[in-house]
Amino acid sequence: MIVVVDGGTAPVTRRAVEHAVGRGREFVGLVWGVGVSALTLVWVAASALVLLGALVSPPFRPRARGRIEDWASRLCERDLSRLSRWMGATITPEAGGPSRAVHLLLRLPVHLCSLYVLLSVASLVPILVGGVLIQAATGTATHVSADWPGVGVGVSSVPLGLMAALVVLVVTWWLVRLLAGVDRWLARSILGPTEEDLMRRRIQELTRTRSGIVRAVDQERRRIERDLHDGVQQRVVALAMLLGRAQRGRDPERAAELVRQAHTESRVLLDELREVAWRIYPTALDTLGLEAALTEAAERGPLPVVVRADLPRPLPQELATAVYFVAREAMTNAAKHSGADSVVVDLVVYDSRVWLTVSDDGRGGADPGGDGLTGLARRVRALDGTLEVRSPRGGPTTVHAVLPLAR
Repeated sequence: MIVVVDGGTAPVTRRAVEHAVGRGREFVGLVWGVGVSALTLVWVAASALVLLGALVSPPFRPRARGRIEDWASRLCERDLSRLSRWMGATITPEAGGPSRAVHLLLRLPVHLCSLYVLLSVASLVPILVGGVLIQAATGTATHVSADWPGVGVGVSSVPLGLMAALVVLVVTWWLVRLLAGVDRWLARSILGPTEEDLMRRRIQELTRTRSGIVRAVDQERRRIERDLHDGVQQRVVALAMLLGRAQRGRDPERAAELVRQAHTESRVLLDELREVAWRIYPTALDTLGLEAALTEAAERGPLPVVVRADLPRPLPQELATAVYFVAREAMTNAAKHSGADSVVVDLVVYDSRVWLTVSDDGRGGADPGGDGLTGLARRVRALDGTLEVRSPRGGPTTVHAVLPLAR
């Protein structure tokens, strides 16, 4: 016996056993589905009788529809339980809608046909193996010969039967895999994605948002560098020049005037630093809360802004930060590009989500693919939210963001 620890025979054998167990479970799941198919036929017949009764008695129609949908929901839950237990596909369909009934009706002919083919092929294996065992035990094996021009082949019926059983077993293996895939695909297409599909989408979304956040951070750093270089740095240079001239001057009155100018420049520089710091991150967001920070941003803007917030409790910090910057960027865009006269900010918490709407009465025509709005969309998607921009020509422009409270 050969045992290989690091790769080799053991991993290959383990994978083969796992595949065999998987095909076996799928086979049981396909056979188990015959019960759901039989119940589906009963449901179709019962639904026809209920609909016939509804035609005879119109007051019974609302109850009839509810009864049919309830039966379909129960049957669908049974089938989804089968898919999850035996086929490795966990699907959570959306509430309501006709998808459950559609799934049962489309699944019925597909499943019955596949079950017929599968059982017909799989039943050949015990027949062939049983015949071979009987011939070997009773000594009734026959000699089978095949002659071609220049070639003669003779073989006993025992190995020939075993070879045929092996071929049928391989065909059954692949049929089980194919039919199980069709079963999963049908449920996934009609009822919704599986948990594996949702996880794959989640990974792809996280990959996109991660790269988007990196680009947004780089853009924010460049913007801060421009603010410091074009604003603060120029003020510092002017202040240094005034103080240098005052230090080198010989006229006391002129020197005093230069010092006064330097003092005025230092106050302007201080205001400039506060403005840059506020654009980077407002302290009011941590000390006073989101509503106060939005009110402060509204007061600093050139347009009249109405802030209407209904928050039963403070939002988590990362969520409040995202909402604040989305609202502030939308207000800034309205002041710069829309030609609006006023802006309205609505913020509410409903259905375990935060709903933010920023609307203006400007001329519209905003480009959702612009740098500013694209950065906002990345920030919102990073928190599993959605951002929608509506800006038809002639206005108005509405920025609508929805973010979940619990991620």
